[in-house]
Amino acid sequence: MLGGVAKDVRWVGSSLDDQRALPPAVRRELGFDLRRVQQGTLPRDWKPIRAVGPGVMEIRVHLGGAFRLMYVAKFAEAVYVLHVFQKKTQKTSELDLAVARRRLALVRRTREEK
Repeated sequence: MLGGVAKDVRWVGSSLDDQRALPPAVRRELGFDLRRVQQGTLPRDWKPIRAVGPGVMEIRVHLGGAFRLMYVAKFAEAVYVLHVFQKKTQKTSELDLAVARRRLALVRRTREEK
């Protein structure tokens, strides 16, 4: 754990509502891995998403479908959850990448204003 304190989680846009709409078993798995990220360790199944931006990662869950949670944890104050969704095809859709890019830009703007 970084400094003994878990980072806050900040949900961007509709990401919290999107996560709440997923099946309970998927939410539990995502929550477990998100907690690992808060504590400064890697999720069990993840990959970097360079197409969205530097430092953006996704947690991957396979339970009756492919579910993803995109986040950025490189900022000291929090883990920002950018996008939560169920994948319909093997390749992440351009729409999902665009949503995550917009939300990452929002995080950057908000941080600059402080």
